[in-house]
Amino acid sequence: MRDPGLDQAIRAAGSVSELARLLGISQPSVSNWTRVPAERVTSVESLTGINRLVLRPDLFGEARMSGTVDEIDAARAQEYALLAALLVRAPDTALLKRLAGLRGDESPLGMAHIALAEAAGNATTQQVEREYFDLFIGVGRGELMPYGSYYLTGFLHERPLARLRDDLGKIGIERVEGNVEPEDHAATLCEIMAGVIGGQFDAHPGSDQEIFEKHMAPWMGRFFRDVEAAEAAKFYRPVGTIGRLLLDIETEAFALNV
Repeated sequence: MRDPGLDQAIRAAGSVSELARLLGISQPSVSNWTRVPAERVTSVESLTGINRLVLRPDLFGEARMSGTVDEIDAARAQEYALLAALLVRAPDTALLKRLAGLRGDESPLGMAHIALAEAAGNATTQQVEREYFDLFIGVGRGELMPYGSYYLTGFLHERPLARLRDDLGKIGIERVEGNVEPEDHAATLCEIMAGVIGGQFDAHPGSDQEIFEKHMAPWMGRFFRDVEAAEAAKFYRPVGTIGRLLLDIETEAFALNV
């Protein structure tokens, strides 16, 4: 029997098969869920608009959240979840509409949110799907390769991926069924960071900094700058800006922990 949070997510997506499509996994995988898996909460929240408190109150209920996740960390987790949702696949019509409603302040990150809202409001689903294909998939390969191993070695599935898998295994994070991308995909790393910061994973304190400094900082800033400068990027240009600015903020904040 499905719990209420999963039922709401399925209704928001339109069907089990549509929720599976949005997540990029098989329909039987979602059909077998009785509740949204912890490692999928941030993605489901971003894709359906159903708050994590509804999706998994056992993980994100008031008592749990008040003791583990403060306001700043919640905001960090949301930024990573947003990037994960946009990097794993092109947004559909519903997500574009939600993105068009983003607001921001006068900070650089806030202005990047406003730019993303404007891009979402001016884009069609077909245009963004084509842009995503040209940027990250392509015929043979896309304009960009969003993988840590590629940025660090020039090849896929190299030692950086093996080291990442080893470190993730130490904190109990394993590849989920249906995820065909290696763990060093930019979307996967952003989703992992959202989960660690948001308390979805029972990771030791400081795990977010370890993952960031060892497996993201060495290459992901370059990746987001490349997204900003990519010939095919229109909708995704402010996505690159948000990613670059978030990494800059994280780098400065973690430096204060030394």
